[in-house]
Amino acid sequence: MLDRVFSPVSLGPLRLDHRIVMGSMHLNREEDPLALAAFYRERAAGGAGLIVTGGAAVNRAGAGGANYLLINEPGAAALMSPVLDAVHEAGGRLALQLFHAGRYAWEATYGIRPTAPSEIYSDFSRCLPRALTSREVEDTVGDFAAGAAAARALGFDAVEIMGSEGYLINQFASPLTNRRQDRWGGDPQRRQSFPLAVLQAVREAVGAAYPVIYRTSGADFVTGSSTREESRDLAVALAVAGADALNIGIGWHESRVPTVQGLVPHGRWMEIAGGIRTALAAAGQPVPVIGSNRINSLELAERSLAAGHADLVSMARPFLADAAIVAKTRRGESNLVNTCIACNEACIDRSLGAEPVSCLVNPRAGRETEFPLPLRPDRRRVSAPVRVAVVGAGPAGMQAAATLAQWGHPVDLYERDSSIGGQFQLAGRVPGKEDFLQTIRYFRNELARLGVRVLTGAPPGAGDLAGYAHVVLATGVLPRPVPLPGAGLLPVLDYRQAFADVERLGARVVIVGAGGIAVDLSRLLSDPRAPGGPRNVTILRRGIRIGEGIGPSTRWAVLQDIRAAGVRTLSGTVPLSVTPKGLRVRDRTGGRILPADAVVLAAGQVPHNPLQAQLEDRGTAFTVAGGALDATGLNAVRAFDQGLSAGTAVARLLACRTRSQREGSGRG
Repeated sequence: MLDRVFSPVSLGPLRLDHRIVMGSMHLNREEDPLALAAFYRERAAGGAGLIVTGGAAVNRAGAGGANYLLINEPGAAALMSPVLDAVHEAGGRLALQLFHAGRYAWEATYGIRPTAPSEIYSDFSRCLPRALTSREVEDTVGDFAAGAAAARALGFDAVEIMGSEGYLINQFASPLTNRRQDRWGGDPQRRQSFPLAVLQAVREAVGAAYPVIYRTSGADFVTGSSTREESRDLAVALAVAGADALNIGIGWHESRVPTVQGLVPHGRWMEIAGGIRTALAAAGQPVPVIGSNRINSLELAERSLAAGHADLVSMARPFLADAAIVAKTRRGESNLVNTCIACNEACIDRSLGAEPVSCLVNPRAGRETEFPLPLRPDRRRVSAPVRVAVVGAGPAGMQAAATLAQWGHPVDLYERDSSIGGQFQLAGRVPGKEDFLQTIRYFRNELARLGVRVLTGAPPGAGDLAGYAHVVLATGVLPRPVPLPGAGLLPVLDYRQAFADVERLGARVVIVGAGGIAVDLSRLLSDPRAPGGPRNVTILRRGIRIGEGIGPSTRWAVLQDIRAAGVRTLSGTVPLSVTPKGLRVRDRTGGRILPADAVVLAAGQVPHNPLQAQLEDRGTAFTVAGGALDATGLNAVRAFDQGLSAGTAVARLLACRTRSQREGSGRG
C-alpha cells in the first residue's frame, strides 16, 4: 500500500492529489515546442501531477547554454504556450523553474562573460566570472521577478526558484563564492540577502495567491562552502519569507561527493531534507519539504515519506525512463515500470552539453513525435500483422521486439542464453549497478504483456527463420581477442568468462583494457562482497585515459571509488606476454612483470553476426541492429536506440509492403 504517496497535499494554494513531483530536467529541446509539448503531455497523462520545467533563464547572462529558454524575451510565449496547453489538456500542472547559472554559465553561449557574487574561478565552466555590481545585483533580482510575472501571465501553475546545485543564488549563499563586503555578503546573515530578495520580489510580482516553490541547497558538499547549519538557517528564513514549499537540492557540480550516480545508495540523501523539515517544524514554519536524489520508485518514495524525511518526493530521471510510472504504480503494475538505472548517459551527461536529452532504457523519451505510440493500448497500428523474428535478447533485441509488438505484429524473440538481458546481466552484478537487473525485469514483463514469444537456450539457424516476414538480427558482440604468448601459463579469460566465474580468478587479477567493462569488473572484484573476497586488481591500457567511454558525470565517481578500493590503474602500458608469475608489460620505464594469478581480457568488442550471410543466401529479409551491426564505440545508449529505430523502421517497411500488395491486387 502506498497510502502516503497517494494522499493529497497542498503547496500554498495549489492542491495536488499525490506527493510525487516530476523534478526539473533541462532537455536541450526547448527550441522545439512540439517535441517539448509531446514529452510533457505523455508524462502528465501518465500521472505526473506537478511537473517542473527545465531551467528558464531570467536573462542571457544566466543561461546555462544555447538551448535554455529565456523567459523574459519575446519568443518565450510562442515556445511555451503549446507545452502548457498539452499538460493542462492531459490533466497535469506545470511549474516554471526560474534559473540563473551564475559562474556556471558559458561565455561562448552569448559572448557574455559569466557573472557571480565574486570573482572565484569555476572548475565546472572553466572560467573566472566577473563580480556583479550592486546595481547589477538589483537588476538580477528584478529579472527573477519579471520571469515570475511572465510565467503567471502565460498560465503556469507555479514557479520554482532555482537556488541550489551551485547556481547563482546558491553562490550568493556560500562563503566560498561570495566574498563581498556589502549588503549582499560579508557574514551568514548578509549572504542570505540575495536569496531572500529574490523570493520577496517574486512574491510581489505574482501575489500571495500564487504558488512559489524554492529549491534551496541542503548540503553543498564543497570544502569551504556553507555549513549544514547555515543551509538550514536559510531554509527557515525562506519559509518565514513566504515560500510555499522548499525543494531540497544536494551537491554542486564541483563537488566530489557522488549524489546522483548509480553507486549512490537509494535515498542516501533524503535524511538531509529530513533535517531541514525538522528545523522548520522547530521554528514553527512547517511548510512542505520536497526531497530528492536516487529515489527511482514510488515504493522508495513511500518509505521516505513514512520516515518523515519529506512531505513530497521529487523524481526527475524516473519520468524519463517511464512516463507512466505514477499511473502504473497506482494501478498495482509496478512490475511494468521501466526503472531509471541512474546511468546518466543519455540524460545528465547530455544536458551538460548541447545534445538533446533522452533515456538509455527508454530511447523514445524526448522523441515522442518521432516515435508515436498507438492511440490506444488495445488497438493495433497495422491492419495486417505478420510474424517477425528478433534474434538476440540484449538491449537492442529487447527494444526491437517490444517496438514491433507495440505496432501490433506477433514477435518471436530468440536468445541463445537461458535468459534475456545480454550484457545487462553482467552489469547487474557490479556494485552500484544492481538496478540494471530492473531493466531486464521490466522487459521480461513488458514482452509478456505484449504477447512476445521468448525462446531461450538455443540460437536459431537460418532455416528456422525462413518463414518470418522479417528478421531483426541483434546478436550482439563478443569480447575482442587479444593474442598473448604464454596464455596457457596462467588462467587467461575474457570478460564474459570472468564475470561468470569470479572464484576462478585468484587473489591477484590483471585486467587488460580500461574502458567501462574493465572498470566495472574491477569494481566487482575489489568489492568485499565479491565471491572469494576482495582481490588485488590492476587495470591497464595502451592509451592515456582510464575509463574511456564512461559518461562525464559518472567517470570521476567510479574512478574515485575503485582507487579508494585499492585498484591500481596503469595507462600507457602495453601487454606483451603471460609468464608463470604474471603479465609481462612494457611502459614508459621499460619492461616489467605485473604479478597475477589470472589475466582478464576486456580490451573492446567485435560484432557477432553469424546469420547475416546465410539469410542473404536464402533471400530472407533482415535488418541488423546494435553491436551485431557495429561494435565501434558501442554502448547501451546506442544499442537501445538502434533497437527502437530498427523496430520502427521494420514496422513501417512491413506496412508499406502490405499497402503495395493491396494496391497491386486491387489493380489486378
